[in-house]
Amino acid sequence: MTMNSDSRTPVLAENDSAVREVLDGIVAAWADNDAEAFAAFYTEDATVVLPGGVHHQGREELRAYMAAGFAGPVKGSRSIDRPENIRIIDGRTAVVVSLSGFLLPGEDEIPAERMRRATWVLAEHDGQWLVEAYHNCSINA
Repeated sequence: MTMNSDSRTPVLAENDSAVREVLDGIVAAWADNDAEAFAAFYTEDATVVLPGGVHHQGREELRAYMAAGFAGPVKGSRSIDRPENIRIIDGRTAVVVSLSGFLLPGEDEIPAERMRRATWVLAEHDGQWLVEAYHNCSINA
């Protein structure tokens, strides 16, 4: 969805494929356990807020966090992220709400305690869409 320039009334987006490509790329980088590729989808000053008060500021901090995860507790895991709503606000900014979680090796279904609802803010920078901010929270409190 996008917003009319003269109002805050949502209208259908003509093309959200570039935003979906970013989300798909993040999922693919996770599947490859590639922290460098994962972080490349985020802006240099992106913010990431995760459950438990985890807060990361900047691409490098996020890359280091994901590298540690891929080397340890989430090694070999796969991320699942299903957009539930994509709104293109002004042609250059997108807000996405998604259902997400991750599967550890050997799992076929995401356990309830790892199910999340996420909010993404993406912006277009010189023809490339990047994540500006990301937040997720448990949906099974």
